This record gives sequence, structure tokens and C-alpha cells, in this order.
Amino acid sequence: MVIAALLLLLLPDSPKAQYYHNQGNIFGTYYNIRYQATEDLHDAIQQRLQDFDHSLSMFNPNSVITHINRNDSITTDPLFEAMYAEAHAISLLSNGAFDITVRPLVNAWGFGNNSQHTASPNVDSIMAFVGYNKIRLIDHHLVKTDERITLDASAIAKGYACDVVANLLRENGCENLLVDIGGEVVLQGINQQGNAWRVGITRPTIDAMGAEQELQEVIESCQLCMATSGNYLQYYFVNSERRSHTIDPRTGSPVQHSLLSATVTASSCMRADALATACMVLGKKEALDMIERTPDAACYLIVADADTLQVITSSRWQ
Repeated sequence: MVIAALLLLLLPDSPKAQYYHNQGNIFGTYYNIRYQATEDLHDAIQQRLQDFDHSLSMFNPNSVITHINRNDSITTDPLFEAMYAEAHAISLLSNGAFDITVRPLVNAWGFGNNSQHTASPNVDSIMAFVGYNKIRLIDHHLVKTDERITLDASAIAKGYACDVVANLLRENGCENLLVDIGGEVVLQGINQQGNAWRVGITRPTIDAMGAEQELQEVIESCQLCMATSGNYLQYYFVNSERRSHTIDPRTGSPVQHSLLSATVTASSCMRADALATACMVLGKKEALDMIERTPDAACYLIVADADTLQVITSSRWQ
């Protein structure tokens, strides 16, 4: 007994868990990650983000999605295939309001990389190679009905990246975590002060000087996957007509309705991200109808009502 006690005294203390804060830039935006762990996991997080970038970044000339857009022969990876499956599911759920083949329209209306604003793009000709039903995943290869089809995963990728990093943290024993990538959020447990995490919903404000960011609502939660989409920050004017960057892939044109932003919670941040974009395409009534039909989702909509903002929430929003 004495020997056993001495051995226990000589054993090194187990490392104590502490809160770490990692931040930086990725995918053309920021990341802000807080978690409680016995060691700094920043290198592992960076590696997971780089793997993600190699699959789904349109800014990476060697990514899987870039090769697909160039019509190169490429085998899809698990990250791309999970994105594709969820994107297809949300396309069906939203009756085509969400569609990852929307990229040619985004470029035509002047919202893509190096795109030019145009008075009236030839939408009818572009619609011939836009449509989620014109692509299929077969034996780890994306098959297109038209080689001019190109993909844009930006409306689902940030949320998916949050899920990927959160899963990495959980794999390493983290129970308390917050992952924020470009405003999309996954959180779990409690913060360093022992309280529920706090995240904000931005108030959309548009005036003659542009858009200013204020908080519309602050949410406290110990378990949340949340994403926000809005059309009040990216826009331009043509002949006094305001054009939003939110393109309806069913009509080929920028949306024209009063919904300014949609915040969605769901069972995954990837799902919330895609649903938020679909809401922005659909407008308030159809968006609410879609979310009410989706058992694992809830939404918080901010609508322009004359000179004021109106908040509309779905029945499951808490």
C-alpha cells in the first residue's frame, strides 16, 4: 500500500482543460473559434480547414469544385459528396430556390469574381445551363447535362465548415465550444465564465451612405447551429434600380421583395446555411411555409415595412 501511494505521488499531473481562442482568415472571410481543451488544437483546426479548402473553395485553383467547374476529370471526395447531398435535399425542399448551379447567373449579374455590372444580361440563354436537376453524382464523379454548368457552394460552405471544425473539436474531447466562420455559428456547452454562449443577429440598416451593422437580437444558448443570409450588404444600382446579390435560380433574376435577412437554426450549420439562402430567395411567406415544413429548423426573418423593420419568427423559434 505504501509503495502504491508513493507511485501515485510520483505520477505527473494530468493536463487541466482550459479555454483556447483561435482566429484568422479563411475562404475570403474570418474564423473565430473558442473551446475548452487540454491542449491548443489550432494546428489540427488549420489542417481540417485546409482539407475543406482543397475540396470546396472556388478560390483554390486545385480544389475539387474548381476542377469540376473546368470540366476536368476528377474524383469527388467525402466533403464534396456530403455538400452535394445536402444541397440536393434543400433544392428539393425549396422547389429550386436553393441551387448550387446558380454561378453563371451570379456572374452574369455582376456579383462573381471579376464580374462587371450589366444593364440586362441575356438570362434566357444562361438558364439553359442552370438547374440542380441537370447534375448528378455517379460513382464519385459529377455528371453534367451541359459542360457550361458551373457550381457555386458559397451559400452552404461556410456553414459546412463550421460543422467540420466543431466535429474535430468533439473528436478531441471538447464539450464546450463555439465555432464562428464568417457569421455562421456552431456552439455547444458553456463559455469561459460558465454561462451560455451569446451570439447576435445583425440589424439590416440601409441609408444613403450604405449599410451599418447593429445588433437586432442577442441569443443565449448552450446548443445551436445557426446561419444568416441577407441582401442588404451586396447590391448595386442601375438606372435607380437596386439589384441584390440574391439571385433566384428559378427566374434567373435578382429577387425583389421586402425580406432583408433570414436567420435559420437547424440540426447542422450546413443545413441552416442553405436554408437561410433559400429563405432569401423565397421571400417571407414562402420562407415561413418552407421552414414550418422542416421539423429540425426554425427561422427569424427581418422584413422591411415602410420605414421600419418587422421581425417574423417561425413557430419553433425560441
